[in-house]
Amino acid sequence: MTIFTDSFSFTARFKGYLGLSHPIQTADLDWHQVDGIEVPVSKLFGDVYFSKDNGLLETRHVFLNGNDLSTRLAKLNDFEYFCVGETGFGTGLNILALWQLWQQLRPDNHSHLHAISVEKFPLRKDDLIRTLNVWPELQPLAEQLIAQYPMPIAGCHRLSFPDERFSLDLWLGDAHDVFPVMEKTATVNAWFLDGFAPSCNPDMWEENVLNNIVRLSDRGTTFASFSVAGVLKRGLKNHGISITRPRGFGHKREMLKAIWNAPENQVETSEDLDSTQKKIKLNTAIFKQRQIAIIGAGIAGLSCAWAFAQRGHQVMVYDQTAPLSGGSGNPLALLNPKLCPIEQSPNHLMTLAWQHALNHYATFAAFRPIQVSQLALKNADELLGLAQQYPEGILQAESTTDCTLNTEFSNLNLLQAGAVSPHQLRDQILEHPLIQYQQAEVSEIKQATLMKVLSTTGQLLGEFDHVIVCAARNSQNFFAQFPVLKPIRGQVSWVDNSVQPLDAHQAYSYGGYCMQLNADQLVLGASFYPNRDDEEVLLEDHVHNYELIHSVFPEYAKTLAPVESWQGRASVRAQTQDYFPVVSQVQQDQQIYALTGLGSKGFLFAPLCSEVLAAQVLGEACPVSSSLVRKLSARRFEKKVKAKKPYFKNPHPLSKGE
Repeated sequence: MTIFTDSFSFTARFKGYLGLSHPIQTADLDWHQVDGIEVPVSKLFGDVYFSKDNGLLETRHVFLNGNDLSTRLAKLNDFEYFCVGETGFGTGLNILALWQLWQQLRPDNHSHLHAISVEKFPLRKDDLIRTLNVWPELQPLAEQLIAQYPMPIAGCHRLSFPDERFSLDLWLGDAHDVFPVMEKTATVNAWFLDGFAPSCNPDMWEENVLNNIVRLSDRGTTFASFSVAGVLKRGLKNHGISITRPRGFGHKREMLKAIWNAPENQVETSEDLDSTQKKIKLNTAIFKQRQIAIIGAGIAGLSCAWAFAQRGHQVMVYDQTAPLSGGSGNPLALLNPKLCPIEQSPNHLMTLAWQHALNHYATFAAFRPIQVSQLALKNADELLGLAQQYPEGILQAESTTDCTLNTEFSNLNLLQAGAVSPHQLRDQILEHPLIQYQQAEVSEIKQATLMKVLSTTGQLLGEFDHVIVCAARNSQNFFAQFPVLKPIRGQVSWVDNSVQPLDAHQAYSYGGYCMQLNADQLVLGASFYPNRDDEEVLLEDHVHNYELIHSVFPEYAKTLAPVESWQGRASVRAQTQDYFPVVSQVQQDQQIYALTGLGSKGFLFAPLCSEVLAAQVLGEACPVSSSLVRKLSARRFEKKVKAKKPYFKNPHPLSKGE
C-alpha cells in the first residue's frame, strides 16, 4: 500500500533516470488487535493497511463499487482485455477482492482481467500470510497469490493464473520511478487510488505520479479513492476528469469517484489520438481469437506459441527441420543468470528474465530446481559482494573449502536456479490443443488483409492475423532491414560418471558449466566460437570442454573417461551485436514481429520476452520498462542523423549497454 518516498532529492531522481534504484526494503509492521482481528500497521507511516471496521467491505464499497466493476466486468466481450491499476499493493486485499469478484461474475468466454500494482515496501511473505489469514473466504485465492509472491527485488514481477483468466503485474519500487517508465501498450480501465492517508504520506499524491496515472489511462477510465483530499481532486480536475463524492465507507462521510469523459459536444477523431493511443485502439479494436503464425520451433518459437495459446489464440508453428533442431536442442538447459548489482535490477534483462523464468518453468514437468555455484575466476570481491546486496535466500558467498568439488576458487552459490529438459518441455507445449506444428520451409511473408505465409515452392501455407519470426539467424531473411545476427558455434559434451555422480540439484559455472544429466551421465560445456556456423561434433571441442573443467576441478576431471569416448552435440546460436535479443514489431505498418537473437540465454530470456511480445501484439500491459522495450526493439540499430556536436563534452553519459 505504501509506494512513495519521503522528500525526493535531485540525486534520487537522477539515479531513477539512469535506471538505478535503491534496494527494496520490506515493510516494518506493528500488529493491533481490533475485535479479535489482527490489523497490520506501518511503523514508518503510522497508519493501518485496511479499515479497522472491515477492510474487505471497505474495498468492495470504495474500489469495486466505486469503479462500477460488477457491471463492467460481467459485460466483457469474448477475448476482451480489462486492466485495473492500483497505486499501492500493501496486503494484496484489494487485488484479492477484485479477483474474487471476477470469479463470481466473469463471462463464460475468453475475456481476461489484468491488474497492475506498485509497492515500495512489500510485506515479507510470512507477514503477508499472517495478514491474509484474517479473511477465510479469500484463502483459496490468497494461497495462489502467496505461491507466486515475488522476491523483494525492484522491477516488474508478472504473476499469471491462466486457469482463472487473471494476471497481475506487481512493480516493486518507488512510484516516482515506476509510473514514468511503464510502457503504455494497454489502457488502464479503472484505478484504485489507494495508499496511506495524505497526511501520513503526502508524496503519494504528487503531480508527477498523477500525471503518469493519467498518461496510462484514456477516455472512459474510472478512478476511485477513499481520499477526497484537495490535492487529489484538483489534480484530476486539471486533466478534465469529472469527480463526484458519494458516501464513504463506515464512519467516513465521503469517498472519491471519477471518470474521464470526452469533452461535451466533441467527437473524438483519429487526429486527436497520439501514436500510442492509435496503436492500442488498433490492437484491441476487434475482440476475437487471433490466428498466429510462428516461424521457427526453437525455445523462442515454442515459448511464443505457449504465450498466445494460454490466452486462447490459435497458433501454427512452422519449422524447416523439426522442433528444437537448432541451438535449443541440447539435452539439458541450465538457467544460470549473471545477476547485476542490486540497484540495476529494475531494468536489467537477465535479472528480470531469471525471476520470471523460475515461475514460468515451475508449471512444467520438464523443470527441476537447482543451485548453481558460480566460481569467482576473476573480480572475486565484486562477484561475492552480490550476496550482501540481494535478499536472504538467493545468493551465498562460499570459500574454497565450501565447494563439494575440490577447487582453488571461491564461489557465489545461486540458491534459486533451475534446469530444463528441452525435449520434455517441447512435448508438453505441442500437446496444447490450440498449438499445431507443421514441418515447412517458409520463404516469404506477404502483407495483405491477412498475412500470407508462403513456402519455398510458392505454396500458400496459411493466412494469419499476425506472424512472429523466431527463426534464429534465418530471421533476417524475411526483412529488408534487420539487425545483423552473427553465428556462434557451441558444443556440449556428455560422459559417463556413474562411478562418481554429482548432486542432481547442484550445477557449477566456471566459464563453462557442468551438471548431472541423468543418473549416469555428466553434461558439460560449452565451447564458444563466434562467427562459425559448422555443426559437426568435434574432438577438439570435447578437449576444450575437458580443459575448462580441469582448470577449476582438476581432481574431479581426472575421474572422467578419456575425451575420445565422449558424446556431444554442436549447434549454432544467433546473437545480435549488442547481445540483446530482438523482441518487437519490425515494420510499423505490418503485423510481423520478431523474437530472435537470444544467443546462449534462450531458455532464460524466452519466457519473459514472449510476454513482452504478446503485450505488443495484443495490446496488453507490458511487464518491462519503456527503456528496456527500446533496447529490445529491432529498430534500435537504425542509423540516425547525427546532430551537430555541441562545443562542450557531457561528463555524465545517461546510459550505456548492458
